[in-house]
Amino acid sequence: MTSTDSADSAAQKAPAKAPAKDPWDLPDVSGLVVGVLGGTGPQGKGLAYRLAKAGQKVIVGSRAAERAVAAAEEIGHGVEGADNAETARRSDVVIVAVPWDGHAKTLESLRGELSGKLVVDCVNPLGFDKKGAYALKPEEGSAAEQAAALLPDSRVAAAFHHLSAVLLQDPEIDEIDTDVMVLGEERADVEIVQALAGRIAGMRGVFAGRLRNAHQVESLVANLISVNRRYKAHAGLRVTDV
Repeated sequence: MTSTDSADSAAQKAPAKAPAKDPWDLPDVSGLVVGVLGGTGPQGKGLAYRLAKAGQKVIVGSRAAERAVAAAEEIGHGVEGADNAETARRSDVVIVAVPWDGHAKTLESLRGELSGKLVVDCVNPLGFDKKGAYALKPEEGSAAEQAAALLPDSRVAAAFHHLSAVLLQDPEIDEIDTDVMVLGEERADVEIVQALAGRIAGMRGVFAGRLRNAHQVESLVANLISVNRRYKAHAGLRVTDV
């Protein structure tokens, strides 16, 4: 057998490479229950409204169940309200949209209820002074990394940071023209969050790295606040060439 014959034979025996997965081939998430902790605040209510309007089953949570129920009735579209613990227990995916100063305490109190859940952190650690908004850097590196440290039995992703609560809650606006940067450690979890973002008209979820990169995504909100104040806008982000 010649050397050429040997090479041909080896090539025939080598296993064929699987085709690369299409990054836009995302899972069907329509049957998942989404809980929103902080669902009585502007960002949480806006996300709950948009997801429920798209047909997602949504539960909004609050420390006080009656506040959550009142917010759910205001949002409509079949949204339910419950206290934070009940919201976490009943949900497949839990979005954390609480104020930064209550972030750690809220997650610590729900460690058991959030065990095994996909937790999506959208909290932006920011400070404000006479010069405007500025980014804070938590000891863990970011709000998302703090969540991962506090919830060792949960799967933590980060997303929905750069959305205008005003636009989210405005029923006169049919589409939100923006991309959602999604960060996480497991591709399957990231794709679930991307798919949830994609259910909201006008939005697209884009993979933006692992959680160690969450700080710059969270801190960019300070820049967007400056943009919005100067131009009286509700600016978001679009990623080009993908």
